[in-house]
Amino acid sequence: MAAHSGGPAPAPSTPSADPLAALASLPGVADAVDSVRKGVDRVYGHRIMRRRSNEVSSEAALRGARGSAALAGADWALEEVRRRSDFGVEGEPRTVGAALRLTAEAGQLLSVWRQSPLRVLARLHLVAAGGGAAADDTVGRPRLGGEPVDEPLVELPLPDADEVAGRLDGLSRLLLAGTEAPALVTAAVVHGELLALRPFGSYNGLVARAAERIVLVGSGLDPKSICPAEVGHAELGRAAYTAALEGYASGTPEGVAAWIAHCGRAVDLGARESTAVCEALQRGAA
Repeated sequence: MAAHSGGPAPAPSTPSADPLAALASLPGVADAVDSVRKGVDRVYGHRIMRRRSNEVSSEAALRGARGSAALAGADWALEEVRRRSDFGVEGEPRTVGAALRLTAEAGQLLSVWRQSPLRVLARLHLVAAGGGAAADDTVGRPRLGGEPVDEPLVELPLPDADEVAGRLDGLSRLLLAGTEAPALVTAAVVHGELLALRPFGSYNGLVARAAERIVLVGSGLDPKSICPAEVGHAELGRAAYTAALEGYASGTPEGVAAWIAHCGRAVDLGARESTAVCEALQRGAA
């Protein structure tokens, strides 16, 4: 992936056949990868996971959707998300509904992702849009020149449609070529690239976070999807999220490393959340 405006810069100054793996050598990234691995192993090793992993996965999905929606401007209490069913109306309910649909859909797309990441991204956008918006011919495809983007959280300069198409193709090629990069690095790059590009007219943040989830699950790091990074991103806050994204979009090694570390902290917090769920189940309190 090129290190032009908004793209990550490989760590070494020499070309790499595996630029994603090269990012793993950036300062602080190895520590982030190690911390994530330990956090994930901790929750997978919990005794509750031997008997009630499906319940933990379901709860992680709900909490992850709530976190993703919060970052998109619909910061509802968990019990409100659990209780409500009227997600078809506009505004915040529609955002929460989109996040819930994406979380449910992501786990069904792993095999397709390995063959065609771009098809999955189109599907995720279609699922997020849902309902009446699905009739819009902008849904499920990257935006064309001059088409507006509704993504109030991200205030970075918007790449034009040609750059979006080229960088999406480059990202897809990298993923299909395979990489020795740790799952955290790949997930962070996919997430950051989609947010920097904002390839769709809407729901880019929700789609980017769902794609991050797919990478973490499909890589084998979190196969049962019980460590919702979206929870951690929301807990760290929108200001920290956007600041880290700006670092990624700068393309500097320091900025990209900081974004990967930020994503690592988010996964750590997601793992901690599910560990707390396991503890509650063990006590009979959830």
